[in-house]
Amino acid sequence: MIVAHKQHPRGFGFTAASTADDVVQGIDVSGRDIVVTGGHVGLGLETTRALSRAGASVTVGCRHPDRAASSLAGLQRVDIAPLDLLDPTSIDAFAARVAGSGRPLHVLINNAGIMGGELVRDRRGYEAQFATNHLGHFQLTLGLLPALRAAHGARVVNVSSGGHRLSDIRWDDPHFAHGYEGMLAYGQSKTANVLFAVELDRRWADDAIRGYALHPGIAFGTNLAPSVADDELRAMGILDDAGKPIIDPDRELKTPAQAASTTVFAATNPQLADIGGVYLKDNDVAPLDSDSAADIAFGSEPMVVRGVAPHAVDPESAQRLWDLSERLIS
Repeated sequence: MIVAHKQHPRGFGFTAASTADDVVQGIDVSGRDIVVTGGHVGLGLETTRALSRAGASVTVGCRHPDRAASSLAGLQRVDIAPLDLLDPTSIDAFAARVAGSGRPLHVLINNAGIMGGELVRDRRGYEAQFATNHLGHFQLTLGLLPALRAAHGARVVNVSSGGHRLSDIRWDDPHFAHGYEGMLAYGQSKTANVLFAVELDRRWADDAIRGYALHPGIAFGTNLAPSVADDELRAMGILDDAGKPIIDPDRELKTPAQAASTTVFAATNPQLADIGGVYLKDNDVAPLDSDSAADIAFGSEPMVVRGVAPHAVDPESAQRLWDLSERLIS
């Protein structure tokens, strides 16, 4: 069963070309505490900048706080704390640090992620993209639940991707014990981001905690996928023949400031107050697109990002993934 009525654009007044600063303009976020994982680099850095400039207090979780300090220098009300999403002990320590501040958490932005590459496993034997992009954030979010409840109106924002079209959850082999394909693993983890938001919203909306997932767009230079060759990026229409990024927001090709806008929109826009458990793109609710699950020859043809694939917003799958995730982190 698909809750299709949720997945239709509302027309909130922004476009694919809107920037992170555009979507938060005029919204008072002073006094709000926000956590951004990976908030020191790429789209996370743009997100942190926009929220800080708008008056929020931002805690950035990252593996190397010393490196993050230089990129975040000069931003006001920004704190940095160690967080390794592949290390359950590190996740628990970060959550305890946030809870120990005594302040409510108004927004959690699960932004950090990895993409593609060779097979890597964590110490539990879990495939690293699923473990980092989904399970680490799942454990973190559960650990921050008391702080989210204390806000009496909180949001959890999962940065997913149109790459969720690449794969549903591999229920029989989520950790690729039998053959590995890096982009299928990425697609599975991005589907998990969406399903997590769907089920979180169902479970926690009564506590005034709403869940969102989103496709930010395609922004070159974020270091998300260092293993993807320039020839592949040219084939996908991301780089021109001279190796320069193509900027065309209507085709999802965005600057980092444009690509971070939907994250900031999900985190702050009051028009979403009564809408949760949805997948967003271009600062609006994305349409349900049954064709989105079609096969993709990654790296050999232009990227086409439509709406959200049905498998990523199926409520039964969302509940099943939550149960699986609880078992995997226990």
